[in-house]
Amino acid sequence: MGKGPGLYTDIGKKARDLLYKDHNSDQKLSITTYSPAGVAITSTGTKKGESLLGDVVFQLKQKNITTDFKVSTDNTVLITATVDEAAPGLKSIFSFKAPDQNSGKIELQYLHDYAGISTSMGLTQNPTVNFSGVIGNNALAVGTDVSFDTKSGNFTKINAGLNFTKDDLIASLTLNDKGDSVNASYYHIVNPLFNTAVGAEVNHKFSSKVNTITVGTQHSIDPLTMVKARVNSAGIANALIQHEWSPKSFFTVSGEVDTKAIDKSAKVGLALSLKP
Repeated sequence: MGKGPGLYTDIGKKARDLLYKDHNSDQKLSITTYSPAGVAITSTGTKKGESLLGDVVFQLKQKNITTDFKVSTDNTVLITATVDEAAPGLKSIFSFKAPDQNSGKIELQYLHDYAGISTSMGLTQNPTVNFSGVIGNNALAVGTDVSFDTKSGNFTKINAGLNFTKDDLIASLTLNDKGDSVNASYYHIVNPLFNTAVGAEVNHKFSSKVNTITVGTQHSIDPLTMVKARVNSAGIANALIQHEWSPKSFFTVSGEVDTKAIDKSAKVGLALSLKP
């Protein structure tokens, strides 16, 4: 995670990225270009079943301020403004989704060598307030993530987590859903030269007594091509191959198969992304 414990969202992030990031059974196309004024324009189209969704994001950076305008086919506009280093270690984020007048939200993040804090609040009359905090260092970190509904006076989320990092492995443990579920994950770099890594995640839900196990791996065939695969205890297997066919431009083919009903369920997704 680098220097310091990071934020609560960093707990277990390496394993989550290995097991879930870029695995996509939908058809998706994303292209990023730049205007002469330096505005990054990203157009994305996604086909989910019979539905076709799309959006265009305009991103403008001026000094330490980044402004994003996201226009979607569902007739909404998401505006996000991020101010980095307003003070040492401090980041502030403001977002608003039109035409929803109750969607405004402000978030503050603070990173220190031995702590990471994030707090957010909806800009409404009775907002939901979220707070997460982590203490420790880049080897061991413990933290909590809670949300409080000021209208009902109830806590809507109470989570806690622990992250342990040593050399080429990361182990994480989180207690979620107000103590109803526990999640343990493991990430291990096997060969840094080929970006080879393995990961596993075990989730247990106390109320239903259901266990879910997911294991996966990734490996770089060459400096420009990566393969990833995962399978879970429900018999759902996913695989992908991603190739950087030009600088910052990635071509990804991914697939999903229900191994318990191969003749009934098989999905293949195609993603082409050009990233700045």
